Amino acid sequence: MIFALAPFFTARYILTMKIRRTASLTFLGFLALASLHAESPASLALNTPTTEGAEKRFAPNSAQVTVARDNTAVLPAWRMTILPGTEKYPGVALKPETGSAWDLSAYGHVEATVVNTGDAVTTVSLRLDNDGAWPNRATNSESIHLKPGASGVVKVYFGYSYGKPAPLKPDAIVQLLLFTGASDKPQTIRIESLIAAGTTGEKPAIDPRSIRIKPKGGILLGDGVTIDPAKQLERRGGAQAAFLSTPAPALQLTFPKSSTQASVTFRPEIGCWDLRDSLSLVLTVRNNGDKPVTPGFHAESRTGETDHIVSAPIPPGATQEVVIPYISARIWNGDKTCGNHLTNDAVSGVTISVLAAEGPVSLVVESILARAPLPAALPEWLGQRPPVEGDWVQTFNDDFSGTTVDLKKWNVTGPNYWDKKSHWSPSNVTVSDGLIHMRYEKKTGFHNDDPREKKSDYTGGYLDTYGKWVQRYGYFEARFKLPKAPGLWPAFWLMPDRGVGSQEQSKRQDTADGGMEFDIFEHLTRWGDYRTNIAMHWDGYGKGHQATGSDKIYFSPDKDGYVTAGLLWTPGVAAYYINGREVLRFENPRVASVPADIMFTVPTGGWDNDPLDDAQLPAEWVIDYVRVWQRKDLGSPVDGPQKQPSE
Repeated sequence: MIFALAPFFTARYILTMKIRRTASLTFLGFLALASLHAESPASLALNTPTTEGAEKRFAPNSAQVTVARDNTAVLPAWRMTILPGTEKYPGVALKPETGSAWDLSAYGHVEATVVNTGDAVTTVSLRLDNDGAWPNRATNSESIHLKPGASGVVKVYFGYSYGKPAPLKPDAIVQLLLFTGASDKPQTIRIESLIAAGTTGEKPAIDPRSIRIKPKGGILLGDGVTIDPAKQLERRGGAQAAFLSTPAPALQLTFPKSSTQASVTFRPEIGCWDLRDSLSLVLTVRNNGDKPVTPGFHAESRTGETDHIVSAPIPPGATQEVVIPYISARIWNGDKTCGNHLTNDAVSGVTISVLAAEGPVSLVVESILARAPLPAALPEWLGQRPPVEGDWVQTFNDDFSGTTVDLKKWNVTGPNYWDKKSHWSPSNVTVSDGLIHMRYEKKTGFHNDDPREKKSDYTGGYLDTYGKWVQRYGYFEARFKLPKAPGLWPAFWLMPDRGVGSQEQSKRQDTADGGMEFDIFEHLTRWGDYRTNIAMHWDGYGKGHQATGSDKIYFSPDKDGYVTAGLLWTPGVAAYYINGREVLRFENPRVASVPADIMFTVPTGGWDNDPLDDAQLPAEWVIDYVRVWQRKDLGSPVDGPQKQPSE
């Protein structure tokens, strides 16, 4: 839940923007425009390589990084050299030469012209910052990938990060950051120019790859669908493919004899398919040949593929239904080959191949449908006990059967480190009908209803057991119904709490020294009803920060629309469950060994979300129960209710 990257640099987003060289200035053009700056706001040099000592204005964030004039370049430039080391995002900061901030409101973007003069592929990122404490500082970022010897322009449009709207005040930019990612090889980047250019209010070009097509009724191929074979059919290894419009839309595929390398991929006409309302693809396939055939199928996205599905042999003339699930047969366990890799709102293709046949193959794909899942079938133990055998005792239970929040267990005020739009109010956490309601709405007020705190236009609810109840190890479970309004970020999680009076607050909740943040269920409402994130963070949130997990955890709610999420936490093991099914397992001696408290938060934002839509507010996160068990041999003296200072 806490932002995963160090406060100096952020490169968390998937990097998809094209290098738009046609919209950038050449270095000679930059010099010409810089000389005309007094007459025209066409561009503004933020640092100039022709100025003696200008390289000294760059402030490296690590001893790994140095900047010098590049005397090997035809035109004046700087050379940034980055040696291998521990810094995750090595690079430099540049601040205004005079004053505390640049006023770039007369321009539309900042761009850096760079060349990868190293021997390996690298990613160069540019970030612009307003003033403020991390993580609430407004920033805009963009990145490009460069092969050795390649040049490019990384361009940050004011008000956008990686093509998505993101707040920034262009009249108050306090610094720019230019950085790469960690590498075990030396990296060298030639910086040819850093300028502000463009016009006020300009927007980034739309990257075709960012376009999402939501098929009507989930039909990728079938009734009412026409395709462009030249754009949508990709053939390999001698395979042939054609679109049949009659008697019904279909794909005619032929494969040569004994070719396991032959395949056909069916793609969207542009961009990707947005299939977030489904958890599988269903293909209807007919064998038009005279021999049995065993085809293979998988779906793909830029983040990876589904499992490769092998159908049962299809007899000649027979039709068979094949299901491609987005959920892998092997759960995430830290091995990169395991877990779910497909991003279901960015599906880029469906591939058909032939694994076994007695001769040339002729197949007809009659339809491809994105199918929503059935309600989850729940095991009998769910809500009654932990998922594994043992000498367990229930240590915490709140089924919200009263009419008010039990303040002996819960806090309804607390910090908000995660967004700038929202504040918490105890009045937005209510109990009725055996449920607790965490309401998010557009309502102006003070944080925690305290006039001394910040004022904002959106109000949410907050719930945690900090200082009131903690436990080390055990099984933690909650049943809830998620909000659906776009832009929300509900999370059920645990944070370290070493106990009342144990030490200063920053150390008490530190994820270092045996502490760990457990994100049991971290959802972005943009993902729809069937996807969530599970993660662990440890060793602080600075340069030493460590994290692991998966943001492609797929699930289906139960028949009532509820989700039951759980964490089985034992020494060296964190196993996560959704609706009684284990979905992720992390086995490592570094799994937390200090107590934790329970948290439920609903801020806005996150790393992959839509903007808020006031028309869809208010929204509620409804929680049915929260239950915790402890295995008797794992109990510790600190477990349970905490003594209060007044006691």
